[in-house]
Amino acid sequence: MSNTIRKSIYLAAPKKRVWAFLTDPEKLSLWFHKPAATLTPGPYEMCGTESGKALMWGEVLRADPHDLLEYTFTIKPMNGASSHVKWQLEDVPGGTRLSLEHSELPEGEAAFGLTLALDEGWDDHLRRMRVLAPKEDERAA
Repeated sequence: MSNTIRKSIYLAAPKKRVWAFLTDPEKLSLWFHKPAATLTPGPYEMCGTESGKALMWGEVLRADPHDLLEYTFTIKPMNGASSHVKWQLEDVPGGTRLSLEHSELPEGEAAFGLTLALDEGWDDHLRRMRVLAPKEDERAA
């Protein structure tokens, strides 16, 4: 069994807009990290928006527009190990429920610090998305 991080947030934005924040390089760079290209099935690499250095990499396994995005996730502190990230989008009255499941994380006491750091990191990233995704709608209106 491995460690798994699960989070859900509600966004006052339609699924199409939220999907863009999960897959479009320019929108991803606003709240997360920037890939060289739109996330579609196949290999990817995301770089720091300021440093330009590769921060995470893996392979997009599934990209069902506006509904589901899955990819493998590797970062340097994982020493070559790979984990799995799954995003699910659900229509709700007034917007979208976005659920994250980050699974297959290393387990054990020695790896717990990594799980804590990733858990806190996802909180920070999702907090930024919560602010930015609805505002994007307001600018488009």
